[in-house]
Amino acid sequence: MRFDASVRVYPVWASKPRCGRPIYTLCVSLSPQDGNGAEVRLREAVTLKTLRRMVSRGEKFACLAAYDATTARWLERGGVHVLLSGDSAAQVVLGHDRTIDAPIDFLVQITAAIKRGAPKTLVMADMPFMSYHASVESAMLNAGRFMQEGLADVVKLEADATFAPLIDRMTRAGIPVCAHVGFRPQTTAVLGGPTAQGRTKEAMETLVDDAVALEAAGAVLLLVEAVPAEVTRRIVEATSVPVIGIGAGTDCHGQILVVHDLLGLTDHPPRFAEAVETLGERIKAAGAEWAERVRTDRIGGSRYTMRDQSGGSSGDATGGASGGTSRANTGGADSPEESR
Repeated sequence: MRFDASVRVYPVWASKPRCGRPIYTLCVSLSPQDGNGAEVRLREAVTLKTLRRMVSRGEKFACLAAYDATTARWLERGGVHVLLSGDSAAQVVLGHDRTIDAPIDFLVQITAAIKRGAPKTLVMADMPFMSYHASVESAMLNAGRFMQEGLADVVKLEADATFAPLIDRMTRAGIPVCAHVGFRPQTTAVLGGPTAQGRTKEAMETLVDDAVALEAAGAVLLLVEAVPAEVTRRIVEATSVPVIGIGAGTDCHGQILVVHDLLGLTDHPPRFAEAVETLGERIKAAGAEWAERVRTDRIGGSRYTMRDQSGGSSGDATGGASGGTSRANTGGADSPEESR
């Protein structure tokens, strides 16, 4: 996709042309174009209203957990509707074994980074372990941080029906909440390990009751994790807000995965995550290629040159034996940033 201006001429007929010839008007389009020169419409910002409209039309929406501005930018360009700054960053970014080790300050920062990278995408902040459990007051302040410092559009809480009063309080304060039901990773220690939920009729009814109570308290979205498809179907039928699923079948309105699982970067992904890329192997190959280039002095790029006494350059910094091109070719070769 490129953002070159395109010039097109459209005929406009006058109501009573004197000479019978068309009058032409010049229209300049600054919309992006695809590789074939066809104009591509920039999408409008995705909001909660957008998701509700999609649900009403029977359209599914795509969600991913991401952790940085650059990845978020490319995912927005790819058409992903919702990005979650997941507490799974503790595992895939910081190298911990558990999501409960995600620091709140870190999550606030990456939430803002995702929004800066994908300003037209709905960004949901994952409130980490113990950031909304100690007291209503601390929960409200922490949720407010995600909205103000983190630029979040929605905050997500792992919850059951007992969290309804807190969600009601947040909603009345103007904080949109996504209620996460089913398997709740922050409770893994209590369960003795990751465990699918809702696999008996009684357990299914409990989850449905939780979802209904949390929507009644004001939750604007529901996220259902690691449950049989029958449970998801019952929740969708019993509630009226958009329902996002992860390992929960296809009856939900939206689907979410961790972007690392989608791209094939995870050594042991969960059973419900099917990669669409093998980016891990490609990164490995790129690293091996770079190591070989360094070993053989084939690092590529453009080189800096000494200036002569007149202030000019004693050589061409835009090519030569070094090979390759860079942004230094367009000027400003003194700046390291310009020649990245």
